Amino acid sequence: MKIIVLLFVAFILASLFSGLYFLLKDRSGSERMAKALTIRVALSIALFALLMLGFHFGIITARL
Repeated sequence: MKIIVLLFVAFILASLFSGLYFLLKDRSGSERMAKALTIRVALSIALFALLMLGFHFGIITARL
C-alpha cells in the first residue's frame, strides 16, 4: 500500500510540474496546462478515495 501511495504522489507531482512548465513555456494558447492540472486533480481525488477505502477495509490502520 505504501508503494502505491508513493507512486500516486510521484505522478501528482509530475503532473503539477508539467503544468507549471506548460504555463511558463507554452505561449501558443494550447490546453496542455489545463489537461495536466486536470490529471493532477483526478489523481488527487483517486488517491484520497484509495486511502479512504484502505482505511475502511482495514488495510490502513490508525496508530494511537
